[in-house]
This record gives sequence, structure tokens and C-alpha cells, in this order.
Amino acid sequence: MTSKHRAEKAAFAVLALSAIVVIIPVAAILYFLIANGAKVISWTFLTQAPRSGMTEGGVFPAIIGTLYLLVGTIAFAVPVGIFAAIYLTEYAPKNAFTRLIRLAIVNLAGVPSIVYGLFGYGLFVLFLHFGVSILAGSLTLALLVLPVIITSAEEALLTVPQSFRDGSLALGATKWQTIYRVVLPNSAAGIITGVILGVGRAAGETAPIMFTAAAFYLPKLPQSAMDKCMALPYHLYVLVSEAFGASEGMKWGTALVLLILVLGMNLIAAIIRGRFRRSRTW
Repeated sequence: MTSKHRAEKAAFAVLALSAIVVIIPVAAILYFLIANGAKVISWTFLTQAPRSGMTEGGVFPAIIGTLYLLVGTIAFAVPVGIFAAIYLTEYAPKNAFTRLIRLAIVNLAGVPSIVYGLFGYGLFVLFLHFGVSILAGSLTLALLVLPVIITSAEEALLTVPQSFRDGSLALGATKWQTIYRVVLPNSAAGIITGVILGVGRAAGETAPIMFTAAAFYLPKLPQSAMDKCMALPYHLYVLVSEAFGASEGMKWGTALVLLILVLGMNLIAAIIRGRFRRSRTW
């Protein structure tokens, strides 16, 4: 075996070891969540409200509240994110100011979520008088995931060959018709990937909704976007840190439900993304 082959094998070994290092913690988390939480999850657990000071009952209000927040986040973040990416990719001049905007978007993706929570509290709850509500929480989460959606959508749009645009324009289509009928369909898989990453992050965030939307406990489900709501991430935080006497089963079961919700959304989005990829002919 030559030294070149030995170096190649060593490189493969390092890559495989890196993959294992990533997989082992994920597998361990899944194992402990399923092993401890699966025996708690039942129809009663999923359809009942918590009771007896969060020590008994289920997580139904938290599931509904989480879904409300995610729907609101998607409604605000996805259109704004995609339109912003289209502008930056297709219309914005390539100058220092545009590069500065892109740099700011990338840096915003690294801002701690607690900062978004405090910003959302100041802007939406206090300044705009939305109060602690689903609307304020959804807007705060939308701000949190916007950098991810914009960046991934912009990269997806850039993967469409320029020849596609030139061909469409040469056939007499307008700029917007080219974007709507040629660029967007061919970049849909990448855009959906960004939305998956963004929504998945929003579903698991606790800090942004602590100040803007989440309630410790509510006796009834929210009736409008201006109501507070319970949410799975905050409910789990409450069970672990503040609800003294809560059973271990409640904690593991809530964590597993949250994981299933996020993975379920990712699975649905992945199926949609796969269909777009299969329909692509280039």
C-alpha cells in the first residue's frame, strides 16, 4: 500500500469518525426520549389539559398553542423571506450596500434567541400594544427565522442557471413572469429546505415566546390571535423548572410529543421537497 493510499484511508477514517461523533448524541437523545416518553403517551395524555398543578393530565393546550404559533410564524416569515430573497437575487444592484444587507442577514441568524424575545417584547407587546399574545409571539418567531429563510431561499434561487432566465426573457416573458414561472418552480426544493430549518427552529424555541406569547397555565384554549397560549417548549420548561412534583413521565412525554411534532413537520416538508426535486428535469 502506497503512502497516498494510506493517507486516503486515514482521511476516510477521520470523516467516518466525525459522522459517528455527530450521530451518537442524536441517537442517544432519541433512545432516551422514546424509552421514557413512549410509555406515557396515550390518547388521554394528548387530549387532556394539565391539572393538579401540572403534575397530572396531558398536553393538549400546549399542542394547540404550539400549532397556532407555528402557523402564525409561517404566515409572516415565509412570504416576507421569499420576497426578500427574490429582491436580493433578481433585482438588487450588486454593490457594497447589497453586500452589507446580506452580511447583516447572516449575522442576524447568529443572534441569541433571548435577544429576539426581548426585542419582540419591547416592539410588539409594549410599543405596538399587542400584549402577550399569539400575534406577538408569532411575529417574534418570524423575525427569528427570517434570516434562515432568506439566506437559504437566496442560495436556492442562485442555483437556477442564468440560461433559464435568458431563454424565458428571449421568448418575450417579463422579468416577473420569468421569476414566477421559471425561477421559483426550479428552486422550490431549496426554498422548502430553508422553510423546514426555520420552522423547526421556531417550534423548539422557548426564549422568544416566554415574554411574548406563552402562559404558565390557561384554563381554556385561546379564542383569538390576541390571546395568550400554552406552548410545548415553554410547558416543558415549566415542568422541569417550576412545577414541583411533576412526574418524570410528564416531562419525558412532553419532550417526546414536541420531538414528534417537529419531526412530523419536517417529514411532510421533506416529502413535498422530494416531489419538487423529482419533477425537476435539469
